[in-house]
Amino acid sequence: MTFDPHPSVVLGKEHKHVHYITPLKDKETILDNMGVDYLFVVRFTSDFASLLPQEFVDQYIIDFNVKHVVAGFDFSYGKLGKGTMETLPFHSREMFSQTTVTKLSMEDVKVSSTLLRESIQSGQMDKVQLLLGRPFETRGTVVHGEKRGRKIGFPTANIEISDDYLLPPTGVYTVQLYVQNEWHEGVCNVGYKPTFHNPEERDLSIEVHIFNFKRSIYGEEIILRWYQRIRSEKKFNGIDQLIEQIQQDKEMAMEFFRNSP
Repeated sequence: MTFDPHPSVVLGKEHKHVHYITPLKDKETILDNMGVDYLFVVRFTSDFASLLPQEFVDQYIIDFNVKHVVAGFDFSYGKLGKGTMETLPFHSREMFSQTTVTKLSMEDVKVSSTLLRESIQSGQMDKVQLLLGRPFETRGTVVHGEKRGRKIGFPTANIEISDDYLLPPTGVYTVQLYVQNEWHEGVCNVGYKPTFHNPEERDLSIEVHIFNFKRSIYGEEIILRWYQRIRSEKKFNGIDQLIEQIQQDKEMAMEFFRNSP
C-alpha cells in the first residue's frame, strides 16, 4: 500500500511542489519487478488525512481482509499521525498480525527518504546508490536541442524528464542511458550552459554524451542511471577550453566504468 500524492502536499503548511525520489509510475514498475501481486494506491486527501486511527485501520486494513501488516518503526497513521506501530495491535481488533521493521542507520544517521533527498541534492550519487541498493534512475524522452555538442565533436542526447523527479545539482555526471533495449555508458551535463547562455536565462538542460554511439534516437523514451558527480558546472572562456574539459570528463567517466564491477 502506498499513498499518492506525497502527504506533505496535503499536510504542509504552505502549498509546495513536491519532487519525488521515486514517482508513482516508477514505484509501480519496481514493485512489479519484485513480484508484488497487488499494489493499493490510496489517494491522500484532506478527508483521508482526517480519519481517526481506528477509522483508517477499519477501512483500509480490516475491510481489505489484510492478515498481516509490515511497516517501519516510525510509521504513523490516522489524524495527526496519532496511530503508531505500538498502537496498531490495539486498533487491529485482533483481525491481523504485524511486523515492525526496525531502524536502519548508516554512520549513526537513520536511512530515510530525508537522507536520500539530502544526498541527491548534494550530488552524492555513490551514497544514493548505497542507500537505495540500486543506482538512482530518472526517466525521460530524447528531444531536439541546440545541437552545439555535435559541432564541437561531442554530440549529445537532450533529455526531457518525464515526471517530477528530484534531480541532482548542476554539474557533470557519470551515467548510463537505456534506450532501444540497450544500456550505454556516457557522461551527462546538468545545467544552464553558462558558456553559451546569459546567466539570466534559467532553463535547465540535461544532455548526455553517449560513448561510441551514432544512432538517431529522437523521440525515444529512456532511463538515466546516475553513478558519480565528476564536477560542478563551470563557465569557460572559450570553445577550446570547453572541449578540453569535456574530454577530461569523458576520460574520467570511462575510467569509472573500467574500474566498476
